[in-house]
Amino acid sequence: MAAARFILPASGNIDGVKLCNGGSVTDLVKGLLKCGQRLDEAIISYILYGALLGLQHLHNNRIIHRDVKGNNILLTTEGGVKLVDFGVSAQLTSTRLRRNTSVGTPFWMAPEVIACEQQYDYSYDARCDVWSLGITAIELGDGDPPLFDMHPVKTLFKIPRCLIKDFEKRPSVTHLLEHPFIKEAHGKDLALQKQLAKLLREQKPHLASVVKSRHETMYTRRPYHVTATEKYSLDDDLVNLEVLDEDTIIHQLQKRFSDLQIYTYVGDILIALNPFQNLNIYSPQFSKLYHGVKRSSNPPHIFASADAAYQGMVTFSKDQCIIISGESGSGKTENAHLIVQHLTFLGKANNQALREKILQVNTLVEAFGNACTAINDNSSRFGKYLEMMFTPTGAVMGAKISEYLLEKSRVIKQAV
Repeated sequence: MAAARFILPASGNIDGVKLCNGGSVTDLVKGLLKCGQRLDEAIISYILYGALLGLQHLHNNRIIHRDVKGNNILLTTEGGVKLVDFGVSAQLTSTRLRRNTSVGTPFWMAPEVIACEQQYDYSYDARCDVWSLGITAIELGDGDPPLFDMHPVKTLFKIPRCLIKDFEKRPSVTHLLEHPFIKEAHGKDLALQKQLAKLLREQKPHLASVVKSRHETMYTRRPYHVTATEKYSLDDDLVNLEVLDEDTIIHQLQKRFSDLQIYTYVGDILIALNPFQNLNIYSPQFSKLYHGVKRSSNPPHIFASADAAYQGMVTFSKDQCIIISGESGSGKTENAHLIVQHLTFLGKANNQALREKILQVNTLVEAFGNACTAINDNSSRFGKYLEMMFTPTGAVMGAKISEYLLEKSRVIKQAV
């Protein structure tokens, strides 16, 4: 659709005549909070009911709004609820039932919409509006969406890592209209409309002094301008930086490396720089330090990554996988040793001989598959898949190598 603003009332009909002079629901909520009050749950139910009827009309006509938020739900002085602003809406067709453009206002964007920025085979359907309306429901109660105090770009890293992300399991707008909370507004439309109109009249003197929050709708590929101080402020997790480009990452890693901080997070990824010297940060005391604590409690460390995988396995009873990748000499072999070391510590094997065998399996395999190169005296000439088995309670049972890809030609002879 062309970028334009339309008004969609709760009745589900397009109406661009009636003026929404009651302001947005965001303005109303912030005005109440300024007076030390909150929006009554019955009114929240009524507002969401009106927004859902508007979305149902859109979805029935194969239109995705893609920017549902408090600022786009306007009120009339009579207490009417209207869904507005179709600037980034999308029309679905019989040949194109999904979209793959990552667009919207970050705080309200559904995880599957954000994923389309990096995963070009991803797509989404009208249920992305359901996620956005859920965030709007939180906004109506608290005055702001979750993560509102964070830079918008940072939220694009955080949102895909929270709550249930499988939108195929998310209810449709029609199903939500039957939700017990929404059904509270059924049959009470006129009474709640009058109650909302009265509230708007009472709040009118305060609404004029409310500072309007402008959360900008954006395509996620659009860059943000930040100062050098913001760009280069050091942080354990580079996701928290205002800009995450190659220059910034290199600067961060160089600065941290000069302080012998060889580990750095980028979201769920751990970057490890080989210090080419022995660091006393891998003793059993350090294993205890990183056991079962929040990641933010300690500096980045390979033990934290191993501990996160272990806790995920025990808590959710699901297999976990750690992938180690990097250039020759970057420290892959050593970090693999450290992960196994920490996992055997966490597994608390009663059989000391079993623990020692697991720890020595890497050394044994390397004896067959490592070679000296121009840049690495102990370069791995193979790829392996090491499996560690645990009991349901988390005790280590054993380990095995199920894949072993040896580059024989590079082990037995030199290149000409």
